[in-house]
Amino acid sequence: MTPSSHPGQMIWKLPGASDTALHLRHHPSEPWRFYQEFPQYVRPDPPEFSQGYATFLALLNQGWEAVRS
Repeated sequence: MTPSSHPGQMIWKLPGASDTALHLRHHPSEPWRFYQEFPQYVRPDPPEFSQGYATFLALLNQGWEAVRS
């Protein structure tokens, strides 16, 4: 985690993208990266969940910010 007020940000749809996928960054000045590029955060999804949803919930519980595109 970073020493900021919140550990990071999450977004489901990148600006200008047509598909939805979980992306993460530690600081607003950083580019968005696909969540699987952060293996330390990835949580396995149950079969009925969208890919990345378990990771999203885990990070949300850790204080990560959900950003709307």
